[in-house]
Amino acid sequence: MVGVIASALLTRYTEEVTLQVRQQFEQSLVRFRSNIEWKEKALSELLGPVVMQLDRTQIAFDRWTSDNLYLEAKIIKEGNQTIRDLLLSKGHLIPPDLLEHADSLIEHYDRWLEEFDHLRGSRDQRLDEPFVFVGTKGYPFPRRSADLFRQRFREMWSQLYGRD
Repeated sequence: MVGVIASALLTRYTEEVTLQVRQQFEQSLVRFRSNIEWKEKALSELLGPVVMQLDRTQIAFDRWTSDNLYLEAKIIKEGNQTIRDLLLSKGHLIPPDLLEHADSLIEHYDRWLEEFDHLRGSRDQRLDEPFVFVGTKGYPFPRRSADLFRQRFREMWSQLYGRD
């Protein structure tokens, strides 16, 4: 009789432990899947597009000469606005340690877009200014922030998809 009771208690205990382990495993799996899904969204909806626009505007900036209003208005302006809008609309996908850097980029782009509108946005465009540039006005391009976004993109891509 004692053996039957001990066996029943042991079976019940084993079932409870098994259930707890299964629940913990399922919770871990949900967190793991959630983390993977967040990283995939962060890469595809924010970091990838931001890095592409950063690269695009850098290439354009490197070949920018005065009196190239098309380059300024179509590539630089659109790229700056796109990056700013992505950071503002996809803030939930910004890794927490990059939030401060996102703020720096947004501040620079806000000021640049304001200056662009001031110089080029009206009918009476101020063409005496060869470039829209806000670095000398206290809003230099936050190169380190841009580099950290590029670095995080490469790191997360490698984590999810393997080495490039």
